[in-house]
Amino acid sequence: MAEIIQRTGTWTFDGETVRIVPATERHVHPLRKALGEVAVPLVALSGIAYEPGRKGGRLRLRLREGADPLQQVASGRLPDASDPYQLPVERDRTGVAEYFVEEVRHARLLDQVPDTPCDRYLLPGPSVPLTAGGTDGTVTFDGERVHIEWNWMAEDSKSHGGPRVFTLDDIDGVEWTPAVGWENGSLRFHPKGSHPVLKPQHDPNCLTLWGVRQARETGGSVLLAAAVTARLPHPAATEAGTRTASPEQPADGGTEVAGSGRPSLAKGGAPETTDGPDDHDRLLRRLRELGELHREGVLTDEEFASAKKAVLSRF
Repeated sequence: MAEIIQRTGTWTFDGETVRIVPATERHVHPLRKALGEVAVPLVALSGIAYEPGRKGGRLRLRLREGADPLQQVASGRLPDASDPYQLPVERDRTGVAEYFVEEVRHARLLDQVPDTPCDRYLLPGPSVPLTAGGTDGTVTFDGERVHIEWNWMAEDSKSHGGPRVFTLDDIDGVEWTPAVGWENGSLRFHPKGSHPVLKPQHDPNCLTLWGVRQARETGGSVLLAAAVTARLPHPAATEAGTRTASPEQPADGGTEVAGSGRPSLAKGGAPETTDGPDDHDRLLRRLRELGELHREGVLTDEEFASAKKAVLSRF
């Protein structure tokens, strides 16, 4: 298992899941602490990188498009400090970070994880219930209903209509715009059949996020938006009304020893070769077989490293 512990949190990788646990100290962004532990399955990753810097570096996970409802809503607009898929790395931990990257990359290669967009969410989204405060009101979501209550700062077009309540079946989507500097943001719900033309401060389906309170409002509003989005049909879903689906499973491959359920091995622990020229897919299957045998204890560390090196040299 690979693990790296830093001031803002801990990342571990067991061969199947990157587990992100934020620290609880005051210097950790409220969004990360509110989101809590995140388990990212290997199949949801499109890549990982270590970015060195002058005083340290940064680990960065890249998720497949459409795999995570939080990233779907945020669209790359979260500041580095609040992004749960980044980890600042101290200068003396560079070697550990590079080892972590290598382990994840090798696992992706062995499991043949695709880089293609997902047609379902592979992460469940933030836990509920959630509450998000804004400039002119408060939104709550219990997993089934969205409830908006206005405060004294709400425009008459909002307050005169009273509280708003939506079920998931009433909503087509959620739009989150972060507050940047003195520019206000918004959390807008799109009821089915509606075509919003009003500004956020006048739209009764929209909560305004005041710019100067960005740090306090960003966490709650984007997490609530992601929680609702996770329970709506995926934008790329092929069947209308699909709310949940199991994570994708990569295709299995390899030749099995009769009755064992394991790939057959030639002398030295490497998979048996077949007649004809090697191709990319065949080599990937052999890498996967080696990884499974190593995890099961059939191959020692030395045997696994030697066989893997031999296969990789033929790419």
